[in-house]
Amino acid sequence: MVDRVTLYRAPTTPVDTDELADWLEGRVDATVSVQDRFLEVHRTDDLPERFAEARVTSPYDRETGNTMLGTIRYEERALENPDREGGVLYDGLQVQRALNSALPDEERGLEKLHVPLLDRAIGTWGDHDGRWHKRVNVLGQPALVSVPGLYEAPAKPEEYYKEKQRHALLSGDAPPREVLENQVEGDFLVEDDPRTTDALKGYVLQAYHYLETGEAFCDREACRLYNAHYHEDLIEAQLRDPVFCDEHARLYSQQ
Repeated sequence: MVDRVTLYRAPTTPVDTDELADWLEGRVDATVSVQDRFLEVHRTDDLPERFAEARVTSPYDRETGNTMLGTIRYEERALENPDREGGVLYDGLQVQRALNSALPDEERGLEKLHVPLLDRAIGTWGDHDGRWHKRVNVLGQPALVSVPGLYEAPAKPEEYYKEKQRHALLSGDAPPREVLENQVEGDFLVEDDPRTTDALKGYVLQAYHYLETGEAFCDREACRLYNAHYHEDLIEAQLRDPVFCDEHARLYSQQ
């Protein structure tokens, strides 16, 4: 039984971690608290090298890691100044193991769930198609929640990618959000979206639900526990009513 959940802030992102904690505590039978950035609270000397080892070097190469001195120095700087980190994909399972090792021994038990909100993109390898896939979360202890993954992991409408490519060809850079929102039909989340906190609530609950029940996700699209592969499904699951399917409403409706 999970009796304590600790959420960790991601200060370079637009997430209101206190709001996430309040929402979660109203639905689970556990104490929920908030701490500062995980990589500050539980910093260990080997984390830069562990992150370097977890780097994905190619979308189609299962092997990870670049532990050249320059890369490790980059990871050291990213730990010190998280706003300078970006553009790198990490193996979520390797990062999870590294952060688990960084926890004190007495904090690794499954009754004390740790949920770091990360400003880094994480992925898992797909044996079925031989490539890496970005993820919003990686369940377990600790349960990783990637804020960039919320924007990047689910597929957006096809027109989004066409418009982005067209704009890049004409101007040489990525189009502003308002251009994409005006030109592309369909709803989707983009970086620093004001709906970020609300959209992450279900992903944080998924972390608790997995340790508590052993069930990873719900297969019903109209439920916060659904694992969406497309932005339109993410919007449906996380931002529209009903909040939960009938089965999970019995567990997690406001207490």
